Amino acid sequence: MSAEIICLADVRASRFGLSAERAASAAAAGASEQGARFHFWTGATGRRYVHTVYSLFDCPPLDVANYVLVRREGVAHRTVLAIGRLTNEIPTLNLAEIRQRAAALGADEVHVHLLASTQQEAHAVEIDLRTAQFATSHG
Repeated sequence: MSAEIICLADVRASRFGLSAERAASAAAAGASEQGARFHFWTGATGRRYVHTVYSLFDCPPLDVANYVLVRREGVAHRTVLAIGRLTNEIPTLNLAEIRQRAAALGADEVHVHLLASTQQEAHAVEIDLRTAQFATSHG
């Protein structure tokens, strides 16, 4: 079995007869219209983690990373549906996992945190974010 990795910007450019530079600037304009390219999520510890924001369909194959699956509602409201870690060494398998889980939950955005330098740090980021987002108060 073989696979080919394609650059969506090049495909869009050829489809619409644009140069690569014009396609890139059009993509950047579209990204600014859709919302910020980055989003900060705050953990229970108060630490802030920068995440790159992708639509479900524009998310690239990913190396080991933390993610937040989000349903975007309007311009300002985001609902967190899941927080997790990608651990597969094969980026396309991580992308397949993200897309399958996001589709099952109804997510339309993938927020990816790539700055954890070890598996232990990535696990700590995941727990910190989950605790902040899904903790319930008792009593």
